[in-house]
Amino acid sequence: MDARTVFIDTVTSHEEQAWNAAQLGSPVTEPRVRLWTYRAPGVVLGCSQTALRERLAPGHALADEVVQRGSGGGAVLTGPWMVSASVVLPPDHPLLGRSPLASYRWLGALHAGLLRDAGIRAYAIPPEEVRLRPGDARLKWACYGGLSPWEVVVGSRKIVGLAQLRRRTGVLLTSGTLIGPPDWPLLCTALGQSADDAALLDGCTTSLADQLGAPVLAEVLAERLHHMLTDVLGAASDAPAARLSLPVPGVPAHARISTLSH
Repeated sequence: MDARTVFIDTVTSHEEQAWNAAQLGSPVTEPRVRLWTYRAPGVVLGCSQTALRERLAPGHALADEVVQRGSGGGAVLTGPWMVSASVVLPPDHPLLGRSPLASYRWLGALHAGLLRDAGIRAYAIPPEEVRLRPGDARLKWACYGGLSPWEVVVGSRKIVGLAQLRRRTGVLLTSGTLIGPPDWPLLCTALGQSADDAALLDGCTTSLADQLGAPVLAEVLAERLHHMLTDVLGAASDAPAARLSLPVPGVPAHARISTLSH
């Protein structure tokens, strides 16, 4: 097995959100990038979802794994099925455009291009198309239950979600790519949502594993995503030390998004 240098950190949702929150505490002078995956499931709520947090089922397995982020939007179920990116930019960076909405366009396009390189027919959904897809009102509480401009879809199913936090000191852009099917029933039981919502979430989302028909290593996707982000941004990285990429038992090498490993 060849050693592979990767640029991803395996954390809890609490650790990721603590890093994100610290980035805008002082003026941002240059782009910074950090990539994440998760050692265990967790829930990240939007900043206005305090009431939903209060519905957390007592004694649930995720009771200690719920955190609120500084940005808005719906609840996210993090876990080994997700690769996330945190991109921190100075407030005057040219990629931020003229509005918060425009700030997403380049990031959505970058993720969509990465997935197309792997043979997935993904695209960043433009605002005018989002208006034609209002989504299921029953899923407004869940990030992956609806679409926002420049998030990434395959057909009508969401595969990459986006969020941002803007301060005078800088802007934090975040993304979450589903590399495998999330445990939607776990999220719904944790937050006291209908069991039917889990099936609805499964129907309106997809993942790299679903699209490619094989498990996907977080490290493989993260390596290519890191290269693309740092190429675009000229960014610094807080990447951890090099690690070995472990094989997926029973999965041939060509099924592990080989087009993303160059």
